[in-house]
Amino acid sequence: MIAVTRLDKQLMYLNPDHIICIEETPDTVITLFNGNRYIVIDRASSIISRVVAFRARISRRANIPPARRYLGRSQAHRAGWPKEQHFDTTPDIPGTQHHTPFHSREY
Repeated sequence: MIAVTRLDKQLMYLNPDHIICIEETPDTVITLFNGNRYIVIDRASSIISRVVAFRARISRRANIPPARRYLGRSQAHRAGWPKEQHFDTTPDIPGTQHHTPFHSREY
């Protein structure tokens, strides 16, 4: 969201993805895709720079590397640290088969 100031000095936040056009007559008019028009004090160039900064911020957040915990675990495994051990706590009952879920079997 970007902040713009209305003529009555009230702060308003707009979603820049909904802006169709920005007209600079004596006042700046922002037209949204749903047909709403807002007259603001801010110049068109400053609104455009805010939109560019907003999209750059989204692009930077989209390029965040994977979580460090996952990387730390795989690096620890490569370093020769012992794997996590899973213990089955179900009691052994004679005459029953021991069932291990498929995802936890090691081949």
